[in-house]
Amino acid sequence: IRCWSNIPFITMPLSRAHGKSFAHRSELKHAKRIVVKLGSAVVTRGDECGLALGRLASIVEQVSMLQNQGREMMIVTSGAVAFGKQRLRHEILLSQSVRQALHSGQNQLKDMAIPVLEARACAAAGQSGLMALYEAMFTQYSICAAQILVTNLDFHDEQKRRNLNGTLHELLRMNIVPIINTNDAVVPPPEPNSDLQGVNVISVKDNDSLAARLAVEMKTDLLIVLSDVEGLFDSPPGSDDAKLIDIFYPGDQQSVTFGTKSRVGMGGMEAKVKAALWALQGGTSVVIANGTHPKISGHVITDIVEGKKVGTFFSEVKPAGPTVEQQGEMARAGGRALAALQPEQRAEIIYRLADLLTDQREEILLANKKDLEEAESKGRLALPLLKRLSLSTSKLNSLAIGLRQIAASSQDSVGRVIRRTRIAKDLDLEQVTVPIGVLLVIFESRPDCLPQVSALAIASGNGLLLKGGKEAAHSNQILHHLTQEALSIHGVKDAVQLVNTREEVEDLCRLDKLIDLIIPRGSSQLVRNIQKAAKGIPVMGHSEGICHVYVDTDASVEKVTRIIRDSKCEYPAACNALETLLIHRDLLRTPLFDQIIDMLRVEQVKIHAGPKFASYLTFSPSEVKSLRTEYGDLECCIEVVDSVQEAVEHIHKYGSSHTDVIITENEKTAEFFLQHVDSACVFWNASTRFSDGYRFGLGAEVGISTSRIHARGPVGIEGLLTTKWLLRGDNHVVSDFSEHGSMKYLHESLPLPQRNTN
Repeated sequence: IRCWSNIPFITMPLSRAHGKSFAHRSELKHAKRIVVKLGSAVVTRGDECGLALGRLASIVEQVSMLQNQGREMMIVTSGAVAFGKQRLRHEILLSQSVRQALHSGQNQLKDMAIPVLEARACAAAGQSGLMALYEAMFTQYSICAAQILVTNLDFHDEQKRRNLNGTLHELLRMNIVPIINTNDAVVPPPEPNSDLQGVNVISVKDNDSLAARLAVEMKTDLLIVLSDVEGLFDSPPGSDDAKLIDIFYPGDQQSVTFGTKSRVGMGGMEAKVKAALWALQGGTSVVIANGTHPKISGHVITDIVEGKKVGTFFSEVKPAGPTVEQQGEMARAGGRALAALQPEQRAEIIYRLADLLTDQREEILLANKKDLEEAESKGRLALPLLKRLSLSTSKLNSLAIGLRQIAASSQDSVGRVIRRTRIAKDLDLEQVTVPIGVLLVIFESRPDCLPQVSALAIASGNGLLLKGGKEAAHSNQILHHLTQEALSIHGVKDAVQLVNTREEVEDLCRLDKLIDLIIPRGSSQLVRNIQKAAKGIPVMGHSEGICHVYVDTDASVEKVTRIIRDSKCEYPAACNALETLLIHRDLLRTPLFDQIIDMLRVEQVKIHAGPKFASYLTFSPSEVKSLRTEYGDLECCIEVVDSVQEAVEHIHKYGSSHTDVIITENEKTAEFFLQHVDSACVFWNASTRFSDGYRFGLGAEVGISTSRIHARGPVGIEGLLTTKWLLRGDNHVVSDFSEHGSMKYLHESLPLPQRNTN
């Protein structure tokens, strides 16, 4: 028998077969039976007198939502003492005010002292009101709640334990939410320990242990313990080096230093951890999280059940590799070591990686073949995505060429002086390029992205976290292995990390203390999801690639069909493929227009008519649903415009600022288009498909950005750098430059050092 908090625990609960807890957060969505334990700090107000009604209402709403999904919810709650204290204080103040008004006059009311309120009396006064409040709240969601009060002594009696078990099962069967609490009105006196208000608060430790006991007894899948801290920290929260523990494993207690208890109650985090480990041993998964934070309390319970990274998750299954937090720290340290290398050493690493791509070609293609076979057998990838997933000898050769370009162009990227200023005599200022820090690159179905992005990160001295799609797992694994092999020649293997854990993308986007920039490579939906999920971390990329080609009246017949065919048909799934074709009105019903339509039909491109184009036709193709559509397939929209000015206005209204093209022989018209279209890439008489880092001579790209700050268009090495300022002085102080000081500002521009052009 185990005895914690004066409650005896039988190691194997009655009629409970030893079950298995969930190994990973992602499995929590399968939890059927859930206990939510609400600590005193969660349900009480900051003044510890009365309930936090807003938080309580939010918790009831979340529990009701899960209950209505078909789950079986139970609540272990505190709060009776606080609610009773509020009621009794009100009664005492009212009583005293009447007496003093009769005997002493109104002047003495402000001097009234509130007597010390005994906790059990507060519990007796508050229990019924607390339950009435729960009933009123649950009624709003058409859910019935039932109260169960227990004491420590109830667990000594075998028959009472059986009765409790039976009652709970019957309530759950009838879709009723049991609300369980210790009967604080009759419990033995607590240990002497008073809070600031002079009231002995019933020990929260009882409810922690009670929740764990009931969770195991009832074969619960998940126990959620809500407190006033984010979860379990490796040292007391608030200390300088305290880090939130994402996953806690049995046996990790020695690595944790427990601090003081919460503002109310006597349990503290140590009691919660003991109760959580006991529940875990009994087959119940446990999450300890913050139920008081205003930004997350409104969805903390549902987030936990959805498997999101909230609080501390207790697991018996320890992963073989490092956690993503550890990988982030390794990438940070490795990136700094990488940045400290000589440019020639970073270039050597990239050259070595390029050689490995060709030397290990057979192993890479074999791994890629496994990915392709699995994807085809499961039928989960569309044909364009299968094309992206596929690697070939020619692709690997092109990758190697691109990597060598990066190595050759990276010699003076990090530490390059871009500005020098003499502030005053012997006080010189320099602005130099430095790495951004740690990059998180998330990519789908494109294993060739891994060596490209790795090479750019290496050249720019950045640490790198890579999160690839599971459909390319085998390919990504071998390509990452080769990348680390190349990094090892200069001892910086940890600079590039591949995230293999079951980390959700949304959770990765919350690691703002580990990641400095997120770069998504994939569908527009992926990019939008990441932009929405990223909290406090910049996202570089574009959510859509709605690229336009405008055919002017002065366009060359020979150039038009070639450029349109290449822009739309060469790789229709690419983000730089043509999606909307704008044609000058004067070209309608001309041989050139007929050639364009015939070419698109031969290439089996499905045409959607814009509103104006449809109005010119008796029998038109299907009218487009939206002019802001990225098809990503052999489909495009055709629309008519009256002038180059109207073409520019259309692009600004419906485009995505990615890549837009004009086809014309009129230089004046072309220059107007080039200067007025506000997109990342604007071309004259060239295919939209040239919008690419490799084709621009950057060697490769981490993506194409449509942002208006930092980097725009295909992003190569330059886009992965920022700057810092270096000031070299000799006993300079600002006071010397005051009105009566001895120094004067010069602010002279100094010549830049010669760049290495080899």
